[in-house]
Amino acid sequence: MTLEQKSPRLDTNAAADYLGGLSPGTLEVWRSLGKGPRYVKIGRRVFYEIRDLDSFAAARVVETRDTASILLNR
Repeated sequence: MTLEQKSPRLDTNAAADYLGGLSPGTLEVWRSLGKGPRYVKIGRRVFYEIRDLDSFAAARVVETRDTASILLNR
């Protein structure tokens, strides 16, 4: 993997903001419970890769009856 292919890493504050303005404390609680997006821990520092945050958010998309019928009629 080249440097250009690596996903940028965000600290907890930036990752919480990236996910729509979550509290950084929410990510900290999720980590302690073994929930939430994947993260990288280097020493005491925690980082989130943007591709992991995007995957985490994409896995939580909720289809409504309206959007499901639109997708079926394509």
